[in-house]
This record gives sequence, structure tokens and C-alpha cells, in this order.
Amino acid sequence: MAMLRFLVAVVVIAAVLIGGVSLAARFSDGPMGPFAGGPFTSGEVHAGAEPDWGFVTDVETVELQLLDPDRSRTTWILEHDGRIFIPCGYMDSTWGRLWKQWPIEAERDGRAVLRVDGTLYPRELVRVHDGVLAGPVLAELNRKYGVAAPPAAVSAGALWLFELAPRDPGTASAM
Repeated sequence: MAMLRFLVAVVVIAAVLIGGVSLAARFSDGPMGPFAGGPFTSGEVHAGAEPDWGFVTDVETVELQLLDPDRSRTTWILEHDGRIFIPCGYMDSTWGRLWKQWPIEAERDGRAVLRVDGTLYPRELVRVHDGVLAGPVLAELNRKYGVAAPPAAVSAGALWLFELAPRDPGTASAM
């Protein structure tokens, strides 16, 4: 009986700690590890021409904030042919749909800010539906992260893929 009480206490303490960190993260400047964070409050907005995105080839994770709702998360990033993409898996499962709300929110309102090494890039998330067009991007997903996904996964909706396109200058002022 004492062991059962101990195990229950450990589970309750872990749940309270995880809940507390999750709540605190929502008020922080960006995500805290796997916990979604608040809106970005630091970083310098990129000014000038569209960057050469080849530098993200060696960047494992980036921070992405949607403008509505204004939450941020840590995610992978892919570059192909001068364009950048964010993959999101498990979207054909109940667990994936409960766990990952941001792709659904991004499809409604694609305005976002990408933060890489302290620099902020206003972007527009545009979902890629065509698995054939996604083929080379998925090859990069496999090379960089060791995740093999066929183009049919994008067409079927199991893997959502977003291009981070330059944001329309008319909406770029809203950070």
C-alpha cells in the first residue's frame, strides 16, 4: 500500500510540474523545449532582400510563432531550391490532431514569424498539398532528420508540409 501511495504521489507531482512548466512557457519569449511558448519579445527583424536560406541546412530546429493565436513552438526546418518548409507529421491520427493544433491554426491564418539565431523573419505559411511537388523536400527531410516519407503521405494528409513564403508587405508590419 505504501508503494502505491508513493507512485500516486510521484505521478501527481510530475503532472503538477509539467502543467506548471507548460503554463509558464505560454508567458515566455518563445517556446521552452517541447512546450509551446508565448509571442516573441526579442530578436531583430530581418531587413533587406530575401535571404539565401541555404544556411538553415545545418540548423536542426527553429522557433515559429503564429500571429493568431500568438503562440510559438520549436520545429524542424527544411530548405530546397532556395525555399524553406516546415513539416508536421501524425496529422492523420487522433493523437496528432489533439497534440498539434498549430497546423490547423496556420491553415486558417498563415501569418507567422520565424526566429532563427535571434533574427525574426515575417513569413506566410502556405500548405503544400501536392505530394509530387513535395518529393524533393521529403528527400531533404530524410537526409536531414532520417525520416522517410513518401510523397503520398502529403497528398493523403498524414504529413502536412508548409512553405514559409515571404509575407505580403501589406501585412509584414504586424509582428
